[in-house]
Amino acid sequence: MGQKYNLPEADIDRIIEMAWEDRTPFEAIYLQFGLPEKDVIKLMRRNLQNGSFKRWRKRVNSGISQKHAKKRNTEISRFKSTRQRTISMNKISKR
Repeated sequence: MGQKYNLPEADIDRIIEMAWEDRTPFEAIYLQFGLPEKDVIKLMRRNLQNGSFKRWRKRVNSGISQKHAKKRNTEISRFKSTRQRTISMNKISKR
């Protein structure tokens, strides 16, 4: 990842959260933060404990996760749950 990305701590936390979510594809992280999958993996490796990172990678590669848009079920056409509140500019909108 190197010096290419100078992300604030809040963005790093949000990227980690999005990476853990099964239905949030890597493409959504790229669109929002400009980080390709390989850099998300590096960020996760650096910011998670070794066991947590291994658990995350196993889950992403297990087929349970829908992290790759090309491998997603065609019935999934959105990045977020219908129960999730609207997110605008990385801030949760107030209702």
